[in-house]
Amino acid sequence: MNKNLTDLALAFLRISMSAMMLTHGIPKIERLFSSPIEFGDPIGVGPTLSLILALIGEVVAPIFIILGYKTKLAAIPVAITMFVAAFVVHLQDDFGTKEKALLYLIGFVAVFLAGPGKYAIDTKK
Repeated sequence: MNKNLTDLALAFLRISMSAMMLTHGIPKIERLFSSPIEFGDPIGVGPTLSLILALIGEVVAPIFIILGYKTKLAAIPVAITMFVAAFVVHLQDDFGTKEKALLYLIGFVAVFLAGPGKYAIDTKK
C-alpha cells in the first residue's frame, strides 16, 4: 500500500476515534465541580479519583492523540479506561452493552501499536 495512504489512514483512525471519545468525556467534566462528586468507583479508588482517571482517559489523552503528540503514550490511558469499562463496569452486561467499549479498546490498541503516522506533531521531519 502507498505509504501516504497508510499515514492518512493512521491520522483518520486516531483523530476520528479520539473525537468520538471526547463526546463521552467532555460531559463528565462538570461532575468535577459537583458536591459531592457522584461517579462510579469500579476499581476501588474512590469516586473522585475514578472520575479524574476517566477524564484523563476520555478527554486529556484523546486531545493528545488528535494532535499526534505523545500518541503511543496517550493511547495507554484510553485503552485502560476502555478495558475497565468493558471488563469491570459492564462485566455482567450482555455483549451489546459492552461492545462500544470493546470497539474503542481495539481502536486505541491499534493506535498504540501503529503510532501516529507522519501527520502528527511528533513526526520527525
